[in-house]
Amino acid sequence: MALGSAALFGASTPLAKLLIGGIDPWLLAGMLYLGSGLGLTLLLAWQRIVQHRTSEASLSVSDLPWLCGAVVTGGVIGPLLLMLGLAATKASTAALLLNLESLATMGIAGLVFRESVDRRLLLGPSQY
Repeated sequence: MALGSAALFGASTPLAKLLIGGIDPWLLAGMLYLGSGLGLTLLLAWQRIVQHRTSEASLSVSDLPWLCGAVVTGGVIGPLLLMLGLAATKASTAALLLNLESLATMGIAGLVFRESVDRRLLLGPSQY
């Protein structure tokens, strides 16, 4: 599943670049994340019906600001900026920049939020 996810993520930027010529970046960002939400909804429904998995960690009221912040930044602002940036640059450049996203996320987690960054995480899973 991880390899399939990585392949689809890598293919999404060039495919979005092809679509962005005929579709407004705002609309394309919305359509991509609407499709993602629908797919995840179907997956959750299938898990509940077939596998009877219903236990999840519950959210408290104090979690709501963090959840809203994650939804707004990761589900609205991020995709929109990605599509606007993709409209302004070549797909190959954007794909290379997206590969740096995981490193930037790790750096922010370690430096700003004081998360533990061990050797395995720093060097990648194939280097330990």
